[in-house]
Amino acid sequence: MNEIIFLVEDAPEGGFTARALDASVFTDAEDLNDLHHKVREAVDCHFEPADKPKMIRLHFVHEQVIAA
Repeated sequence: MNEIIFLVEDAPEGGFTARALDASVFTDAEDLNDLHHKVREAVDCHFEPADKPKMIRLHFVHEQVIAA
């Protein structure tokens, strides 16, 4: 695996949640710097060094609600 993609969403209580699309990897963070650190840490814990992706892609989804 050369790349792993995380879907990043705003957490209801503040901060972010991040969920990998092709692997069972999940984490949450208080801010963007914390998110970068925790996503790298989660990937390191989930994969063996030989199988670890070379790139981590963060796909941010921001939901907006508007009146109809």
